[in-house]
Amino acid sequence: MPSPILPISSNPSSSASAATTLVKAKIDADPSATILISSKFDPEKAIPITPVLPRASSYNSTSNVNNNIVSFANNHQQRFLRTSSDSSLALLADETPRQSISREVGHVAAETFYLSGLCLKLLSYLGVGYRWITRFLALGCYAMLLMPVAFYYFFSRQVRRSIIYGEKPRNRLDLYLPKTSQGTKPVVAFITGGAWIIGYKAWGSLLGQQLSERDIIVACIDYRNFPQGTISDMVEDASQGISFICNNISEYGGDPNRIYLMGQSAGAHIAACTLVNQAIKETGEGDSVSWSVSQIKAYLGLSGGIVPAFSYSIMEGEDSLHQFSPEILVQDSNVKPAVSLLPPVILFHGTADYSIPADASQNFADTLRRVGGKAESILYDGKTHTDLFLQDPMRGGRDEMFEDVVAIIHGEDEAALAKDAVAPPRRRLVPEFMLKLAHDVSPF
Repeated sequence: MPSPILPISSNPSSSASAATTLVKAKIDADPSATILISSKFDPEKAIPITPVLPRASSYNSTSNVNNNIVSFANNHQQRFLRTSSDSSLALLADETPRQSISREVGHVAAETFYLSGLCLKLLSYLGVGYRWITRFLALGCYAMLLMPVAFYYFFSRQVRRSIIYGEKPRNRLDLYLPKTSQGTKPVVAFITGGAWIIGYKAWGSLLGQQLSERDIIVACIDYRNFPQGTISDMVEDASQGISFICNNISEYGGDPNRIYLMGQSAGAHIAACTLVNQAIKETGEGDSVSWSVSQIKAYLGLSGGIVPAFSYSIMEGEDSLHQFSPEILVQDSNVKPAVSLLPPVILFHGTADYSIPADASQNFADTLRRVGGKAESILYDGKTHTDLFLQDPMRGGRDEMFEDVVAIIHGEDEAALAKDAVAPPRRRLVPEFMLKLAHDVSPF
């Protein structure tokens, strides 16, 4: 959402960006059932402050505001437990329609309570002033307009919700599986946005639904948000989720040799930090790793690339910002060997994005190329922060950014490309007037 921002760019020349940027025209069954249990948690366990990268010595994580927020988070923390796949399948087979609906309604109610807590947490952190109250109301209105997406998430049997990938709070992921099970499928490991405060795996449900219709498995990784954790914890969670996918996705029909990492907004920043950090680990001596950047075919960043000024506590202090700014980090001479390990980086951005300006993606791509990486930025004329991720996909028809992503994932699969060429236009999910209203009230 709009706020003062601190660019992480080293201000490369505008001429370089212009020469390397492509500007596109504007074109208008659940075998792992879950049990949700509300309980309190131990803050000492929930917020282990062990950074993935070394923290600056001047970092101070103590403030009255943060303590109040941690107290709020403690009271609203949700814990998810997943039954085993085999027993879940047996339960589903024995369920009557009434039992199935009852279970799903219970799940919806628990998720709604949890998401309301996330929104209130964001509001309490930003302060209860007139500006933020109106933003909060706008966010609620915006969410109501886009509710059709929620039905698919809660009731589709192609979605495997809350698969456990680690032992920390929020270490869960959702899998979106294609209806056809023939052959192994390419995989997208997706990290959702949410200003580092309200990120949640369900935010990727629309992307998961639409990519799965093109025979692509999508894994939406949940992670600890602030104040439950800081950026080190978010990167740690993302890395563990990616590790789970790399080592287990074949059990769900995924191809472990065709995994793509993708992030949106704050999720794009977390994903980039995770990827660069993993490459640094792999160039070190004696560092044990559970997955490798060589397993990632490409990194796809959507509307990401900067760190907002209000997030000093999230980023572990002003002096630590450079450690969690991938664009600055890759320019460190000690990191140069790690840059050579990175997969191709493709960054997508709308030119009308005022939450995170498109310059962020352009500058990051320029910097990566300058230090020897493989990167490009693709801009979409007139698109806002949420147009590319929400409004355009819900509009139906041909979505240019979506087609670009699918073309990259299916780039080496001639049969899949042939199917994509004759794929029917996607159906519209909501009327146009609702999308225009959502565009107008969006707080992002």
